[in-house]
Amino acid sequence: MAPNEKLAELSRAGVAVWLDDLSRDRIRSGGLQLLVDDYSVVGVTTNPTIFAAAISGSDAYDDQVHAMAVRKVGVAEALRTITAADVRDACDLLAPVAERTGRDGRVSLEVAPGLAHDTDATAAEAAHLWWLVDRPNLFIKIPATQEGLAAITTSIAAGISVNVTLIFSLQRYRAVMDAYLSGLEQRAADGGSLTGIESVASFFVSRVDTEIDKRLEKAGADPSLKGKAAVANAQLAYQAYQEVFSSDRWRALQAQGAQAQRPLWASTGVKNQDYPDTLYVSDLIAPDTVNTMPEKTLKSYADHGNPGQPVQQAYDEAAQVMKAVADAGIDLDDVFKVLEDEGVQKFTDSWDELTESVRSELENKK
Repeated sequence: MAPNEKLAELSRAGVAVWLDDLSRDRIRSGGLQLLVDDYSVVGVTTNPTIFAAAISGSDAYDDQVHAMAVRKVGVAEALRTITAADVRDACDLLAPVAERTGRDGRVSLEVAPGLAHDTDATAAEAAHLWWLVDRPNLFIKIPATQEGLAAITTSIAAGISVNVTLIFSLQRYRAVMDAYLSGLEQRAADGGSLTGIESVASFFVSRVDTEIDKRLEKAGADPSLKGKAAVANAQLAYQAYQEVFSSDRWRALQAQGAQAQRPLWASTGVKNQDYPDTLYVSDLIAPDTVNTMPEKTLKSYADHGNPGQPVQQAYDEAAQVMKAVADAGIDLDDVFKVLEDEGVQKFTDSWDELTESVRSELENKK
């Protein structure tokens, strides 16, 4: 089968197509390799919700769980061993992509979400996971909480490639970019090499519309504003990215071999079925970006997706949209705080569910 032309065109436009899903069955069945070969997939992201679904819905983990139960391995260690094994295997599968592209072929593994508000614990677990998986094309996912910012700097300074997750606001995104540059500067000052360190900043999209649409409806605002804020917010994030990564501060690091931290559009599956199912792909096409999609969204774009207005041409319109939303009485600072808190809680709940599932399996396999 020839590679899908719509996704190939997306790649040529500078968008790295990543899959927002992973399971042992997907790796072993050849399903992930098929997406690499035929759908231009060049990376994979995971989160606690994805692993909870993968492990609870498959018997592919039974032998490994049984072996750990016999050895009386604790739940926390068992959970990390299971997820690290899948991520390591996916890294190996994508190693040829990493070699070919130099930047992609990456697989992301998240620190435990319960640590999201503990800087030192987040940095320590990031270092442990980096050691545990032991693959150069790994990303460690660190949430962009206020406490996570310093952990990002510490991890980058240690030479760990980081996927910063749960970014919703432009203000926090600028702080994330600053944390990345600070980490590079610390590493360079300590005599470390900047070559090979990669980072992406995962800017969440669809959840922004979900929250703002709800508030617009409650406020009796102009219905035409619904479904506009998420794309506009992300478009302005790309404008901020262009500004920061054309600065003198960045150029000094680039001269030492540093790579720019690419924007990654996350949460790109459409939540409102009234909107086009490729909305958060078509309207966020820009060079040096990543779009991580659920398989349903990926295949929808492969079937009927078409490029929208280039992001770089939308800045004025995007600013007007966000101003109109604020003028309608929507407290954007509160929106973004609620989304961050909910995001951490959702992943924590999934992690707890996953922990209980593994605990139960360990008990049953004794």
